[in-house]
Amino acid sequence: MKRKGLYFLIALALGGVGAVHAQDTAPADSAPGTSSSSYDDRWYIAPTIGGYYNDTDRNTNSRQLYYGLGVGRFISPDASIDLFVDRTKRNVDGAVGGGSWSNNSFGAAARFYRGDWNAWRPYLLVGLMGSNHHNRGDSGWAPAAELGVGVSKTVTDSSDVRIETGYRYDFDDKSQPAQDGYGDWFLGFSVVSRFGAPPAPPAPVVAPPPPKPDCSTLDSDHDGVNDCDDKCPATAAGTIVGPDGCPQKVVIDLRGVNFKFDYPKKGHVKADEIGKALAEPTADSLSILDQAVDTLQRYPQVKVMVAGYTDSKGTEQYNQALSERRAQIVYDYLTAHGVDASRLEGPVGHGESDPVDTNDTDAGRARNRRTELQVQQ
Repeated sequence: MKRKGLYFLIALALGGVGAVHAQDTAPADSAPGTSSSSYDDRWYIAPTIGGYYNDTDRNTNSRQLYYGLGVGRFISPDASIDLFVDRTKRNVDGAVGGGSWSNNSFGAAARFYRGDWNAWRPYLLVGLMGSNHHNRGDSGWAPAAELGVGVSKTVTDSSDVRIETGYRYDFDDKSQPAQDGYGDWFLGFSVVSRFGAPPAPPAPVVAPPPPKPDCSTLDSDHDGVNDCDDKCPATAAGTIVGPDGCPQKVVIDLRGVNFKFDYPKKGHVKADEIGKALAEPTADSLSILDQAVDTLQRYPQVKVMVAGYTDSKGTEQYNQALSERRAQIVYDYLTAHGVDASRLEGPVGHGESDPVDTNDTDAGRARNRRTELQVQQ
């Protein structure tokens, strides 16, 4: 591997840094089977023990233990950075003079994970470091780099275990002048322990309330006024309401429907003879009656009492019969023009009682000769 190994490992390390940046800027929603965007970013320590299978060019024993300590944290759900130190001591072959050879390495390592936090997570390891070597012939520093793979498993909410293997290249060209570097295989085991209390779980996502239906299309109390405009949204069925949905007294005013004095006569109570009984001009009175018919047709739930009245001229007995004839002729007019008789009560006569004006003048007595449509609530 030698010098070419340095270029390969540096390129791989730079690629790993790029992968970290890509993961940090990836969308929060991850595909099934990958970790979520919420992760444990507490600092941790990671004591490590492992072994080397040494490069034969070292002229040392082929297998050697090492131990170390890392400090790091996750910088994204799928990437962590460790600062670490480790140490190993190798025994030199007797054929080259014996003695020992130690290495203390100080560096940084990035790990790039895949999979869910609750499962075994495979990862790629990329590291750069400085190697301080001590031996009989030289003591000094040399750059080093490593590449490896591993798996990690969360054991508790504050601890993981890691098992990793890889290849470390040490560019030491001083310990043995005939060699310009060494490549060693390694296998390591680490226990990761996080500091502090675990982060609180993310708050559950509360679904937004469903949109409310358009009130302009609703009529909850079925009164003919939409819920947007209805200021009395709980009126009882059949209640007469105004444009604001609130109860309204319907007044069907027949003032202006005036009768001739002492009319209708007996026998003049049919709808087609009402013109004989009405005061001139009869067209004005008929127009008011037609408006009453229209009102009743627009409010099919309205029921009315048809009542007749007279002025004070004449006997009470005579006026009672005359008021009944006036009520009857209006009653017949309404039914002849499409108002169902089931919506009409009466006809009833009240004679000369309940005057609306004075009986001392011709104009007052004319107004008292009337009929009324009294709305029944």
